[in-house]
Formats: sequence, C-alpha cells, structure tokens
Amino acid sequence: MDKKLLEKPENYYNREMSWLQFNYRILNEAKDKSIPLFERLNFLSITESNLSEFFMVRVASLIDLVHADVKKKDIAGLTPQGQLDLIIPETKNMIASQYSTLNRQILPAMEENGLKLVKHYEDLNEKQSKFVDKYFEKEVYPVLTPMAVDSSRPFPLISNKTLNIGALIRDKKKDVIDIATVQVPSVLPRVVEIPGEDGCREIILLEQIIEKNLNQLFLNYEIICAYPYRIMRNADLAIDEDDASDLLKEIEKQIKKRAWGEVIRLDVEAEMDKRLLKELKKQLNVNSDYVYSVNGPLDLTFLGKVRGLDGFDHLKNKKYIPQPVKGLDLDANIFDQIKKKDILLHHPYDEFTPVIEFIKQAAIDPDVLAIKQTLYRVSGNSPIIAALALAAENGKQVTVLVELKARFDEENNINWAKKLEKAGCHVIYGLVGLKTHSKIALVVRREEDGIKRYVHLGTGNYNDVTAKLYTDMGMLTASDAIGEDATAVFNMLSGYSEPPAWNKLLVAPIWMKDRFLALIDREAENARMGKSAKIIAKMNSLCDPTIIRALYEASNAGVKIELIVRGICCLKTGIPGLSENITVRSIVGNFLEHARIFYFYNDGFEDVYMGSADWMPRNLDKRVEITFPVEDEDLKKRVIEILEIQLSDTLKAHIMQPDGSYAKQDLRGREKLEAQNYFCKQAMGSLKEDDKKKVSRIFIPRMKIGD
Repeated sequence: MDKKLLEKPENYYNREMSWLQFNYRILNEAKDKSIPLFERLNFLSITESNLSEFFMVRVASLIDLVHADVKKKDIAGLTPQGQLDLIIPETKNMIASQYSTLNRQILPAMEENGLKLVKHYEDLNEKQSKFVDKYFEKEVYPVLTPMAVDSSRPFPLISNKTLNIGALIRDKKKDVIDIATVQVPSVLPRVVEIPGEDGCREIILLEQIIEKNLNQLFLNYEIICAYPYRIMRNADLAIDEDDASDLLKEIEKQIKKRAWGEVIRLDVEAEMDKRLLKELKKQLNVNSDYVYSVNGPLDLTFLGKVRGLDGFDHLKNKKYIPQPVKGLDLDANIFDQIKKKDILLHHPYDEFTPVIEFIKQAAIDPDVLAIKQTLYRVSGNSPIIAALALAAENGKQVTVLVELKARFDEENNINWAKKLEKAGCHVIYGLVGLKTHSKIALVVRREEDGIKRYVHLGTGNYNDVTAKLYTDMGMLTASDAIGEDATAVFNMLSGYSEPPAWNKLLVAPIWMKDRFLALIDREAENARMGKSAKIIAKMNSLCDPTIIRALYEASNAGVKIELIVRGICCLKTGIPGLSENITVRSIVGNFLEHARIFYFYNDGFEDVYMGSADWMPRNLDKRVEITFPVEDEDLKKRVIEILEIQLSDTLKAHIMQPDGSYAKQDLRGREKLEAQNYFCKQAMGSLKEDDKKKVSRIFIPRMKIGD
C-alpha cells in the first residue's frame, strides 16, 4: 500500500462539512412525501435545533480559533478560517432549503389537511383580530417588558436564542427616531390557535400577536416598523479546571457568562426594514457575514409544537409503546434473574423500566451494601435520582458521579448534584480535564456465598425520557470479571487509582483506542493470510484520524468493512487503493440512532462490543468511556442480528457515495425494509415470516472449532 495516500488531506472529509451533510439528511426526511405530514414537521424542527447547537458550539469554537490567529489544519487540510469560509455559505444554502421546504411543501400541505398558519397579522379577519387583541390583553401584555433605547437607556442584553421584536419608533413630541426591543416571552405558548373558518383550524405565532399590539407598549411613540429577530451567542464554556478550587462554582459562573458570549449569528426576516437591520447590527456588534435572512418565521422549532396539537392523528405515526423485556419478570427479584443469565436491553423497543427497577430494587434490598453510578444526562423528574436518594436514606453507600460538564445540561446536573448530596449520597465530579461519558451502574450485594457485584452497562444516558426516543443498547450482568472492572472504574474516578490490569472492559482514555486498533489490525492480518475478515461498526460519529487510517489499511488488505455512522464521517469510500472495501450508511428514522456496536469476525470467533464511545478523538482521548464485550452466545447472536437488520434497511438508510454525498437505496430488485419498524414489530411479537425474509443474509457462517 502507498502510505502517502494515508497522509493526503483530500482523502478525508472535514468534520463540520460532514455534519452539515448529516443535517441535510434530516432535512430530506422533511421533504419526503411518503412520511406522514406531522412527522415531516418534526424533522424540519430538528434541523433547526441541530443547526442552532452547531453554531453555538462548533462555529463558535472556530471563530475563537480565528480570533486567536490559529492556523493549524484539520484532517482535511483546512485552517479554522478555511473551514468557516466553507461552512457559512453552505449553512446559508441549508437555511434557504429549510424555508423552501416550509413554504413550498409543508405549509400548503398543512392547509390542504385543515390547518392554516397565519403568517402575518394583517391577514386576520375581523373575528380573528378581536380574538387576538383580547388574548394579548389578558395573557400577553402583563408579561412583556418593552425596552426603548435612547441616550439615557442603553441597548439591553439580548439573551441567547431568545426571540425578540425590534422596532424603530418616533417620539411624537421630539420627532426623534429611536430603536426599541421587546422579548417574546418563552414562558407563553408560541403557537396560538385562533378561530378558523370553512372548517379549517388556524394558528398564529405569538410574535405576530405582539407585533399587532406593539403600539400599546409604546403609547407616546409612532411605530415606524417592527420585525422579529434572534441572536446566537458563543456558548462554548471555557473552564480552567486546574485553577478552579471548586468545579461546581466555576461552572455555575461560566454558565452565567454564556449570556454575554460574542454574537455569532443574527437571524432576521428577509423583508426587515434596512434601517432597523443596520441599527441592530450596530447595537449587537455583528458584521454582515453573520446575518441570516430567512423567508418566513424565525426559529422553526415551533413546528415541533404544531406537531403536538390535538387531533390530526392520521397525519402522525402511531405512537410506539416500549415493550416488556421477554423473559424478565420485574415483579420478581431482579438480581436472581441477572445471576442466572446476562440480560440484553434494546431501547426504545424494550422498556427502560428494567434499568430503573435495577436501582429501585437495590435501594430497598436489605442485602445491598452499595450503589455506584455515573450520570451524564438525566430527565427533569428522574426516577433514577429518586431511587439513589432513597438508597442513601436507607443507609446504603451511594456514590454518584455527576458530570457537570455535560454541554447544555450543566445547570440541570448541578441541581441534581446538590439534591443527591442533601440526600446523603457521595457525589463526585469526575477527573480534571476529562468528561466522564461512560454509562455504568454497579450494585454490591451480600449473598450467602459472599459479596456479589451486579452491573448495568449501556450505550445511552440514564434518562427515562430520551430512552423512548433514542435507540440504545444495554446489558445487565453478574459477571465477576466485569464486576471487578466496574469496581476499578469507580475507584479510578473517585481516588485516581488505576488497576494494574483490566479483565473485560475497554476504558478510555487508558487503553480503549489501542485495543480497537489491535482488533482492526488483527482483521487486516487475517485478510493478508487469505482468511475471511470483516468489520462492522455502528456509531454516531467517525473522525479519529488514527482509526480511519487503520480502517483504510485494513480495507487495502482485503477486509470487508461496513460502517453505520449516523452523523459525522470523515472517512471517504471508494478511493482506489484505499477504501474500495468500505461502505458507509447513515440511518435517519423516527428514533435517533444512538447505540455504538462493534463487530470483528476474528477468523470465525466473532468479537462483539457495545459502549458509550464513538470513534472520535474526544471520546477516545479526552473522556472516560467504557466499551464492554458481549460474550453470552445468545446475546451475541441477537446483537449480530440487529446489525444485520440495519445493514438490510432499504428505506431509511442513506448510503455514502464516492463524491461524499448520500443517497437512499435504489429499491429496484430489493425488498422494502425499515429497520426501526422491524424492531418495533419484533418487540411487539407481530413480526411476520415475510418480514424476516427481507433481511439480507450477509454474514459469513460462524466456523466450528477445528474447521
């Protein structure tokens, strides 16, 4: 193999541009007329929320690097400024496509199905106008705080991501034009239903109601013009953990600083008065490159609220209810069942209840001595937190690692940490310089034959809400080897003591990356020896340069590599002499694909791992992550089947093309299969034989020992 190929920047995709490709895949779902209309609304809403976070973190960090005059190039050979030069115009293209989809497809289809969005208050009829004015007077007016700006009143601090209305107003007495602003209150519903006509339901957005009545807020002024606007600020926290004597207080301080972050994006309606736009740019210190003009309502996340309107059930997917785990009796002692056999969990097809019950039973079991758990993101009313608090009150030794640096969940996690401490839990905040992203819970129990350890390991957060929305895997086990490793993990997190050796768990940043590289190299060596060799890896993102180079070398050696990568993928397929044996697919469905699964053929003795880590530098080098083996033969078979079904998906899989674009499967001569729907039917026991026949048999049969 020509090693120079591994170093050429043109053989890698830029991470940020790859992420934009992912958001385009979600946008394509919003355009897909075969999908129920209200689900398309939701996909369009998701593209908006994704793009907002992308700006506040990724674009913001690039802008910081440019300010610092950093010229270092990324894996694709681009400097920070070079990346921005690509991202900004591409983002504007994406936003234009979002609004084209909204105006040309979504809104007309809504109206055809009996729901109309009134875009401008001027379009209200007399009855609707009176309704809106009354609604403003009773519900909205008391909440508003109008802010006029003049020589004695400076322009107010505009909060990140809030929707505001800017106006040019003329003082009737002095005949002077000033700027004014009023925040659209987020505590009120943005989508307001108003009286419809001709059997059609109608809605209007809160900002239009405020605009219509703006004169009531500025009684001594003439309203020259008024338009909504929204800003995004740099929300990437800069925390110096080495100098922080109290990490919790330092993060609390940094969260407050987010409100003052540099404005990196200003969203305005395309028809905004140029004089008002000029004044906003001046007051917010924004240059023209960071102004985004849109042809419609700002912040399309309101479409998610529209989707939640009562009725229109025929335009929505039937809500899936997670099913009980087959063979697991939650009314019986869960520990006795785990001791007999490892238990595999596949969310959201399986209930998240067994994970909650695992902690709940431990909290009240008189034989349980200790519970140790990591928490990265939890729900607002978490039953896990309640169970941990109860355990501490019951005298158990409860140790909880709460990751305070979980982005945009920092405040929530600080509150949970304080509540757990008050309940008597020992709360730790992880290691300096590393995020703890691993998903692990350890229960230590006294039994007749001595101390027994029970462990839950997962690919997703201990969040009962997202467990219904994200696809994740988990395993409950009483393996002594894994139990020892779990104890070592928590000792490392609380006391900085690393064991001399590990049994089963792959732990980052210690040795997980080296182990993955060894597993990839083993497949490559088997291929060079003429043996069958195969790698299947499912993850959220793939951008670690060392891993990608190892995959390229394995491909060149003849290893068949099939990647299921939901989001960012910096690897290129189809490069002669480099990646001819690699395929990449991204599944975008009703549930967010979140599980990480890694399969290595290993000359017929398959190795299967699952865990919390993507193949990204941040996961492998800068976070505490855990990947665990699936060794029970029945469970291994089940996990391999899950991979097999996803690789057979012909409806929701987007396949990477040689030019880096993604295209859905050509259905000619192929069966229609949607993996997520297949898993739902399977969990409900409604899978038919015809469904099973649609799965391609792509795996090499496992060889027997001695063959």
